Parts: sequence; C-alpha cells; structure tokens
Amino acid sequence: MESKSVEILLVEDNPYEAELAIRGLKKHNFANNLHHIDDGAEALDFIFGRGKYADHTETPKLILLDIKLPRIDGIEILRQIKSNEKTRSIPVVVLTSSKENQDVKACYELGVNSYIVKPVDFDSFAKAVAELGMYWMLLNTAPPR
Repeated sequence: MESKSVEILLVEDNPYEAELAIRGLKKHNFANNLHHIDDGAEALDFIFGRGKYADHTETPKLILLDIKLPRIDGIEILRQIKSNEKTRSIPVVVLTSSKENQDVKACYELGVNSYIVKPVDFDSFAKAVAELGMYWMLLNTAPPR
C-alpha cells in the first residue's frame, strides 16, 4: 500500500468527469495526494481500510462523491461514512448530475456537507472542482482528529 497520505478521495465512475475533476484540481495543485476510485464498494473498502486497503489507515481530508456508482451507490456510502464515529467528521461533497429532490433531501438528511450538481461544460466543471478544493483544503477549518 502506498505510504503517502490521501487528502482528497474522488469517487466517480465516469472516466471523462473524473479526468475533468482531476485536471481542475491539478491546475491549482490540489491533486498531489488525490486517490480516484470508480466503484462504490471499493470506495467503502478504501475509506474503512478493508480488503485490498487493509493496510491503509489514514482517512481522507475530503471526499468528492458521485451518487450513481456501480455496486454501491453514493447515498449508501454517505450513510456509512456519517454513521461511523471514525469517519463522520470527514467533509463529503456530493458532486453529481442528479437534480432529483429525493437525492438532495436524502444526502442532507444523512449529513452531507455540500451537494453540487455538476456543471455541463468543461470550463465550468473544472472551475467548480478547483473552487471546491480551494475551499475545503485551504479555507475550511476541519475539526481536530
């Protein structure tokens, strides 16, 4: 297992959108300690140090989470993160194309820190992700661990 700490966990199954997010973060030097996962079950293994991530002990400082994912959806991932004492204080930003009221409501009821509907065009999307990185990694004061 890699020894460097992961600051941002990007959980996104669309390769194009993942690449846009990574590029937006790289442009502002927020992608150095980024880990990308494209599957919900694997994301939970990473977050909770299970399976092939059993040696991984550090939790990310920020999770960018899509809702529509293979195997386990983002809402269930959010539920597990926010119901666990070890992980509930990790900021989770849902970054999704879903504008469905039920998805927005479910995420906020579970304790999401922010819910953002992905902009459609490249420049807006890259800018939104860079601003997320700026806010959560530099401006926001996280609770002590």
